Amino acid sequence: MSPTLSPTPSLHTDSRPHIVIVGGGFGGLYAAKTLGNQAVRVTLIDRRNFHLFQPLLYQIATGSLSPGEIASPLRSVLRGFNNITVRMDEVINIDPQSRTLTLRDEATPFSYDLLVLATGGTTTYFGHPEWAEHSYSLKTVEDALNIRRQIFLNFEAAEKETDPVQQQALITFAIVGGGPTGVELAGALAELSHLILSPDFRQVNCREAKILLVEMGPRILSTYPESLSQKATESLTRLGVSIHTQTAVTDIQPHSITLSCGETSEQIGCGTVLWAAGVQASKLGEILSQATGCALDRSGRVLVESNLSLPQHPDIFVLGDLSCYTHTPDGRPLPGVASVAIQQGEFLAKFILSQIKGTQTPTFQYVDKGSLAVIGMKEAVADLHAFKLSGFLAWLIWAFVHVMNLVEFDNRLLVMFQWGWTLLTRRQGARLITGPESLD
Repeated sequence: MSPTLSPTPSLHTDSRPHIVIVGGGFGGLYAAKTLGNQAVRVTLIDRRNFHLFQPLLYQIATGSLSPGEIASPLRSVLRGFNNITVRMDEVINIDPQSRTLTLRDEATPFSYDLLVLATGGTTTYFGHPEWAEHSYSLKTVEDALNIRRQIFLNFEAAEKETDPVQQQALITFAIVGGGPTGVELAGALAELSHLILSPDFRQVNCREAKILLVEMGPRILSTYPESLSQKATESLTRLGVSIHTQTAVTDIQPHSITLSCGETSEQIGCGTVLWAAGVQASKLGEILSQATGCALDRSGRVLVESNLSLPQHPDIFVLGDLSCYTHTPDGRPLPGVASVAIQQGEFLAKFILSQIKGTQTPTFQYVDKGSLAVIGMKEAVADLHAFKLSGFLAWLIWAFVHVMNLVEFDNRLLVMFQWGWTLLTRRQGARLITGPESLD
């Protein structure tokens, strides 16, 4: 079924189809850019005024980069497209019958002809929301800055602590989740603690900081080939990370974490718990389900058709982490990674333009170019299908891919300079403690 593209009534007299994109992440931004300067009118709505390059968010959390180096103002990125308007707001309701949205800061309904939803995902604690109070997730710039603040406050507190047991607890960090985010956090935090901070403190031995990586499954990086998982394990172990596989978290308290492995349970004094274990779709999925009756999977993701539209609603499309796309050769949903969202955004824009021209309806097909995970500043693992790489060569590939995917040229230069400087000097310039003045 093809979407109907006759414009709905609005305050605008522009007769071009009005496409509203909700979410300025990878999927939404790449859809907007592909629709730029085409025969359509585009409004991009996001509650933030910037696009965030989430794959490098962990480097803000560990002091390697500053927020401005991996975030770009949406208006700046899209300024060259005269047919695109950016609106900073939040969608709180959808009326598919009248083709209107209710925005938090807008008194009147906001109309659309085609609606694209790409609002990403949030953290899930697998039925233990109370753990969020005593741990840190990593989804936003604020999350990363909170983690950075907590890490460096812990070292400052340990420098003054006279009780060796309490001092060790302050510089013990537990990372829950052995996927790419957890692995990257563990490697960066181990390098920060054991190499970069060591010359700066006198009363606490930063090399004695403990980095615990906790994974419920039998190995870390479970979606990678076993050989690369083993390489990652070896690299993290060399950095001083203690890896706990087949281990579950059973409790998180303000200054401790309880781990269970088989019949053994242990409570460990811990200054900081970083949660990298689970993702669920944003709440817009529930809003959409209530409005349209569309099905959601267990993570709250919207089940979509092969062209990313909703069943019975061909004028509504869902991308990225908010969508559950199962039209794959093996029927397994596509992973929630940036490359999927980027390809879906570009595909959908071309699909919409083809519909306007009356050409044949295509089907989205994801091209898997491989997976990359970094382990510190000089090592990574790369699953490029035909090639399985690890070490410095894999790191160079990882660095090139991530730099080239930053949306602004000046950010690419800044990030390359920072990485080069850190490699040469083992110094990081984003180690400021910001936020409330209290040291509690």
